[in-house]
Amino acid sequence: MTLFDKLWKKTTYSFFLCLCLILTGCGSRHEAYVSTSTTIRDNSPVCLLPVADGITVFGNDYVSVDASHMAEGYIMVSYSGENTKVKMQLTGPDYITYTYNLTGNGYETFPLSAGDGTYQLGVYENVEGSQYATVFSQELSVSITNSMGPFLYPNQYVHFDSSSDVVKEAQILVAGAHDDLEAITAIYNYVISNITYDYDKAQNVQSGYIPDVDEILSIKTGICLDYAAVMSSMLRSQRIPTRLEVGYAGDAYHAWISTYVENQGWVNGIIQFDGHSWSIMDPTFAANSSEKSLKNFIGDGDNYVTKYIY
Repeated sequence: MTLFDKLWKKTTYSFFLCLCLILTGCGSRHEAYVSTSTTIRDNSPVCLLPVADGITVFGNDYVSVDASHMAEGYIMVSYSGENTKVKMQLTGPDYITYTYNLTGNGYETFPLSAGDGTYQLGVYENVEGSQYATVFSQELSVSITNSMGPFLYPNQYVHFDSSSDVVKEAQILVAGAHDDLEAITAIYNYVISNITYDYDKAQNVQSGYIPDVDEILSIKTGICLDYAAVMSSMLRSQRIPTRLEVGYAGDAYHAWISTYVENQGWVNGIIQFDGHSWSIMDPTFAANSSEKSLKNFIGDGDNYVTKYIY
């Protein structure tokens, strides 16, 4: 087994078998924040559309990397070979390596989460067993002009468009919001009140799992990655930059979100702003634990350590 596969197996195993810090109890709605504005915010969805328009392209007979919109914070990659097990790795200027499966179904979108700098991209085909061979590699020099782009555009893990049910639902949920904070609160309350944790899925989900946000909205159950993907899709469609974050919550591998609030900046995990302080926005934990348990665990946020941002 190569080092590549050891890291891939270790990461996916620990991520997908985590129980996401689930405790017993009921979720609590969070309504402490009330806007002082008398004007209702525009709730019209804005779903940015990644495009592979061929302005800047790297590749070979099997791989095409459209880097035309790196300034917007994303690249698009397509694999056209016949191998059914293909992985793409992207290492940014922060030296963190992201590993993705390529489906072979046309261009897929991947965020440049580490910001400006040099990225190393590699695509690998399965040879046999756990052995992979390099089929393409490319160095990318990235300068992002739209710093919020990586967290507003859809991507492989936060996949939505203007026809998505999550987008339509978000528009309804925030119809009465006066500002982004009220919109965040409305979406957060809906998710923690209507989606339950799927223990069986957490124990049996396969490596390479990617959330289908509309399916999760319909069946109303999922794992931590599902919670985070649904909220991220809803908030991004409402022009609220949102990071889907994966890392450690205590000793467990876990997923949660962070949002960007105008005049406040990035709030690294928010539930609400009550006029004095912020709280971690962990929709999985909040939906399945008591408010006291949640706040005791969150503390000053040190229990949460981000490893990947999507």
